[in-house]
Amino acid sequence: MPPLPPPRPPATLPAVHWEATALTDRGRVRRTNEDAFLLLPDRGLFAVADGMGGHASGEVASEMAVQVLEQETAGLTPNAAPADVERALANAVHAANRAIYERAAKEPQHAGMGTTLTALALLPDASYRIAHVGDSRAYRIDTSGIHRLTTDHTWVQEQIELGRLTEADARRHPLSSVLTRALGIHHTVDVDLLRGTTAPGDLLLLASDGLTSPLTDDDIRAILEPELPLDELASRLVQAANLRGGPDNITVVLIRVTA
Repeated sequence: MPPLPPPRPPATLPAVHWEATALTDRGRVRRTNEDAFLLLPDRGLFAVADGMGGHASGEVASEMAVQVLEQETAGLTPNAAPADVERALANAVHAANRAIYERAAKEPQHAGMGTTLTALALLPDASYRIAHVGDSRAYRIDTSGIHRLTTDHTWVQEQIELGRLTEADARRHPLSSVLTRALGIHHTVDVDLLRGTTAPGDLLLLASDGLTSPLTDDDIRAILEPELPLDELASRLVQAANLRGGPDNITVVLIRVTA
């Protein structure tokens, strides 16, 4: 009897790779920087958090958010199933919310602290998963334009969706920064879970509102148009926000998808 042929290797999905960078800046108005970011390209995990609260509490909340996210997703392998990645992201955001809320309840100096959190996981099959709370944003930029992937959890965004404000009106509105959802404010939080696919050449951007408040989506697309190193593109984004007054802390995470 002839020997059996060796087993066929399991089918693999088309693989993509990526490069990434991050940059944060205090801006021109704030005394401190209460933003935080997570940059783990080896794990395909990225995040931006924008803290809020008196004294140093915003900084504490944003740092806690990205630390808990990193810790809670540490068990994910590079080939984890997309459903497992999505579940891990959601669980990590809920864990971060509880940790911030409980610390604020125990430590009076941090009462009322909170943070946004927008986390993105890239998978080798060219898909991504996003967990999102607050008004930090995720974008995908490709040859067809700039695509906002997240919806701001703000009062003005609710008015836009109701047809009571235009995007331009919302940018100038005195309540433009009022959040309707953030980590740490309540014991539980609703988390937006988003999914999509990328292609080689796409740019993915995570940003705090220190970038997206002074710059329009079209401004951002124009800055990211040239084929430049990611560090240079990130620097140009921050410089542009500062030239518009730098009203808040500015944080950007840029990821370029490659073949």
